[in-house]
Amino acid sequence: MTTRRLDGKTALVTGASGGIGAAIVQRFRAEGAQVITCDITGTPDFLVDVSQEDQVCGMFRQLPELDVLVNNAGIQIQMPSHELEMAEFDRVVNINLRGTVLCCREALKLFLHSGRGGVIVNNSSCAQTIPKPEFLSYAISKGALDNLCKTLALEYAGRGIRVNNVGPGAVLTPMNANWKDDPQLRASVETHIPLGRAATADEMAAVFAFLASPEAAYITGQTLYACGGVTLYADFRDNWAS
Repeated sequence: MTTRRLDGKTALVTGASGGIGAAIVQRFRAEGAQVITCDITGTPDFLVDVSQEDQVCGMFRQLPELDVLVNNAGIQIQMPSHELEMAEFDRVVNINLRGTVLCCREALKLFLHSGRGGVIVNNSSCAQTIPKPEFLSYAISKGALDNLCKTLALEYAGRGIRVNNVGPGAVLTPMNANWKDDPQLRASVETHIPLGRAATADEMAAVFAFLASPEAAYITGQTLYACGGVTLYADFRDNWAS
């Protein structure tokens, strides 16, 4: 039975129409939150491209109050780094990083105005730490979220505002359709995960709910890797190095 740790809280979730975002919305509502949804597709409360400052500011101007911001919107593009076109680089970084910065900035204004503090939880990736060849723009954008999280957490800790990241590993979402729907490719992916399987979006949503809740009241500036042990360097399970 889901506890109602978010009763009375108003949360904004970006990238809310599918995958992890949709699971977060469902979990937050089950825990008692009033959830406002934002995406560039589907039928969210706000149809917004988070990389566009005017659209983000317009959305936040319509929010009467806010207690929790979940920056979930993100994309990735695979290509050899020597073939990377800057338009594609900009597209990924603008959504994953610029969009997160814009939403954080506007949420911070609301938190400070209310005087009640607030919580920001960003959807990062284990690629925040682990290099991801052929996904240079994605890896750079997620690596930057590490310092974004730490900087904002330190800057606003004294004003009752907590900022944390979730670092998912392999998750069964539409973004990973290229391998999740192919039994052979999925098995290959899962051999690199110490727990031996990919995660569900619901499992990720549970981590976001925890970090947004009062149970995480003493946690800020951290990345909680929900990756099945991928950040433990799974290839070192066998002692081949010494």
